Amino acid sequence: MITISWHVIDGLNLQDQVSIWGDFSEWGTAIQSLCFLNIRHLTLFSIHHLETPHSIAAEQLKMKAYMYDNVPGDQRLPHDSGREVTASDLATIGVLYRRLAETSEVDVLAAERGYKNRDEIVVSPEKMGDVYEDKVKMFFNEHLHEDEEIRYIRGGQGYFDVRNKGDEWVRIQLEKDDLIILPAGIFHRFTTDESNYVHAMRLFKDEPKWTPLNRAPELDGNDIRKEYVGQYLS
Repeated sequence: MITISWHVIDGLNLQDQVSIWGDFSEWGTAIQSLCFLNIRHLTLFSIHHLETPHSIAAEQLKMKAYMYDNVPGDQRLPHDSGREVTASDLATIGVLYRRLAETSEVDVLAAERGYKNRDEIVVSPEKMGDVYEDKVKMFFNEHLHEDEEIRYIRGGQGYFDVRNKGDEWVRIQLEKDDLIILPAGIFHRFTTDESNYVHAMRLFKDEPKWTPLNRAPELDGNDIRKEYVGQYLS
């Protein structure tokens, strides 16, 4: 549920506050992306047409994302270029973010999106032993999945890198209580940070699986990839 507060607009005596449920796609990309941020209060400052708000001030945004600096070095370093990327920018390429303090909120989201199964994974040298470094390097290979990918961080920190419309890397820093949704067909990669520890919940519509398709020219003809490109990159 999202609570929206607004002022009197264009002479319309609108209610001071209203709570609404459901699909907000008709409100436009801005509202749709903000809904996934678990923001409880939005203020609409100006509206030319009620169904398409143009100016929105949001609170409680804790996600950090930025353009990857492409400087050689350990993948677990921040690689922060100083060029910020917003949640609205990510929404334009199908990447959605929420901050959920309780697993009960994850349960609600899973039911809404048809996710029936889940598991939890700890990525750390203590948990994985000698294979840790190889696993982290494998996760960092650029790849896509043919299913939507949802990760909810239970502890530690890590980075998801995703390709934007210009085929540049955007780095998304995730920590405890962050949840990210990656659409099927997007090229991405993952790494732990310098702490070498992350504990994540993975959600699945069917049986738990993780099948990466590493980037290669032949993937241009993959049906899932073509659908993603048509919806978000064209």
